[in-house]
Amino acid sequence: MPCSEQDYAYLRELVLNQSANFIDPSRNALFEARLTPLARSSGENDLEGFVRMLREKRPAHLQRVVAEAMMINETSFFRDHTPFELLRRSVIPKLIEQNQTERKLTLWSAASSTGQEAYSLGMMLCEYFPQLAGWDVKIIATDISQQARDYGQRGRYRRLEVNRGLPARMLLRYFERDCDEWEISPRVRTMVEFRPVNLCAPLPLLPKFDLVLLRNVLLYFPQQDRSCVLTDVHRAMRPHGALLLGNAEQAEDSTDLFRVEFEQDCYYYRPRVAA
Repeated sequence: MPCSEQDYAYLRELVLNQSANFIDPSRNALFEARLTPLARSSGENDLEGFVRMLREKRPAHLQRVVAEAMMINETSFFRDHTPFELLRRSVIPKLIEQNQTERKLTLWSAASSTGQEAYSLGMMLCEYFPQLAGWDVKIIATDISQQARDYGQRGRYRRLEVNRGLPARMLLRYFERDCDEWEISPRVRTMVEFRPVNLCAPLPLLPKFDLVLLRNVLLYFPQQDRSCVLTDVHRAMRPHGALLLGNAEQAEDSTDLFRVEFEQDCYYYRPRVAA
């Protein structure tokens, strides 16, 4: 039996409270697709019974699992291409110049899902910036979903996943084929560290970042949560750092925190430093 609108409203509220991820009512079918297997593994015959159990028993661990199951987790290697060109052409060279003395770079792939963005950063650094050999380079990949983090930590991807956005030369140079999967090379894997972070909760202790990629995340958050996330990201950045958002996102309500840097047909943000 399908869920009632009241049940869908309950699920939307649960996901919003747990992760600040807003599920539009037009996407109710997504609950059926993603939560029905979870319902059956919990001993319920259908989603309606699962919602009834959530309402009555309020198991905290299942509420978190529901929120994780509804995360978008849409990603691919070198997604959108243009931001990576901006990084290669302008942002990374500036960061290298600024960090010549300490020879250290710390990058953050926020809401990294299954790790393709973080590994894309690693491959780009290896491919185009050989001068970083001997530097302390670390890419921190964070996500709220343990399942997504575990998948990324494995560093193994299916053919369909490596065919999405990954240039053939990069596949051959930085992956090893193992049956029907491709495994990221140790050279790139050792650059990336996966950590649990909920962007809508107080940030855990993190290093100060030279670069933050917060792409295609804010558009799923309500306005108030977007402002809080950008404030926390600002605190986590070094004064000379750079922030990249998704193509459809802007930090328009945080002009007191960031200034815009334009580069041809792209832009990124730098933190404003308090006087």
